[in-house]
Amino acid sequence: MANVDDIINGFKNSNCAADNIFFQAVDEVLESIKPIIGEPIYNRHNILERLVSPDREVKFKVTWMDDNQNIQVNTGYRVQFNNALGPYKGGLRFHPSVNSGILKFLGFEQIFKNSLTGLPIGGGKGGSDFNPKGKSDFEVMKFCSAFMTELHKYIGPRIDVPAGDIGVGAREIGYLFGEYKKITSAYEGVLTGKPFMFGGSLMRPEATGYGVVYFADEMLKYANKADFKDRICSVSGSGNVAIHTIEKLYQLGAKPVTCSDSKGTIYDQRGIALDTLKDIKLNRRASLEEYAKTHTDAIYTKVEDYPDGGHEVWQIPVECAFPCATQNELNEVDAKTLIENGVQMVTEGANMPSTPKAITLFQNNDVIFSPAKAANAGGVAVSEFEMSQNASMSKWTYEKADERLEQTMRSICKRVHLTAKDYGVDGNYVDGANIAGFKRVADAMIAEGI
Repeated sequence: MANVDDIINGFKNSNCAADNIFFQAVDEVLESIKPIIGEPIYNRHNILERLVSPDREVKFKVTWMDDNQNIQVNTGYRVQFNNALGPYKGGLRFHPSVNSGILKFLGFEQIFKNSLTGLPIGGGKGGSDFNPKGKSDFEVMKFCSAFMTELHKYIGPRIDVPAGDIGVGAREIGYLFGEYKKITSAYEGVLTGKPFMFGGSLMRPEATGYGVVYFADEMLKYANKADFKDRICSVSGSGNVAIHTIEKLYQLGAKPVTCSDSKGTIYDQRGIALDTLKDIKLNRRASLEEYAKTHTDAIYTKVEDYPDGGHEVWQIPVECAFPCATQNELNEVDAKTLIENGVQMVTEGANMPSTPKAITLFQNNDVIFSPAKAANAGGVAVSEFEMSQNASMSKWTYEKADERLEQTMRSICKRVHLTAKDYGVDGNYVDGANIAGFKRVADAMIAEGI
């Protein structure tokens, strides 16, 4: 049986060179699970080589008409990676950067994230290079209808249950659900993140951000450190994850002082004004530059003025950092700056936002670090809660969903912490998460045969 290095090399040779971010995700996992992959049962069943290849990849053309009666063409994707533990589960991303490599990376990460929740869900991901920004509601609706015309062939409540991701919120999920219902005449839980009137969960918009903070709070306990009260925190991003990370940090007594978007960074030493941020990003969908116009003491830094090789959001001295924007946003330069400024903990809210070199620096400098596959699993956990509600035709209260979310995130943290300890890498949440997630999926793959 091939060793890990042989599998990595063969995997790279058989995939497109443009899949670098997918290679990064696979490399991290395979390196982490070296302590257990020598077990004969995993070799005998060739689990590693089976795990790094998706069950199927679907690519399709999406044609739709804009408000000027011009026909537009985009590309749609769905990567169904592994369903050993349950139906494929993972979000849809609408963004110009979407391609098969990014979606394979996200789908692969989703396998382990979903496994860590302990819930019956597999891993998948999808989306399109369509950009909702600057589009009218009607144009978004037309695109979603055209997208679902193709996607509906591959999904179902016991097959594949997509959710939202970047560029896909309650509005888009509502349009997608409406088109699915028109095509199939079935009123079923085929999507999560739906508006509440369609059977959506009351907690879904808050779930990932709240979950990140619950996880981080539990990590502080395991590290025998003080809780969040009065801690200064930095948060990147200004979407759902970042906004609700900021909100939950406030609820636990912390003071988040930064947020960012694709055009720049806000630093408000008094603490980010949450109502203003929500109005700008959720209601008006405007640039963070508007924040500085209302809060004149805040400092706004444009992207073009960022320090060489680094990002302004990580220049601020803080105790805890939460990268919640996008992949590879926190690099080696940023990590050095955070460490020099005394950061104690970094918790990933976005998918793989820290580069490998940044992670190594944090681990070598005794910074508590948690990977996204563990810390941001709250979103998919609440999505599964929504699936359960839809299957039973019932609704949960906000309080019940929040309570279950907190229990789930603290349970994931405990599982990762104990797994790392059991395998001799105490305190290493990256290895702990990868080993714990791998074992559950691998054991299910073995149990179901080939």
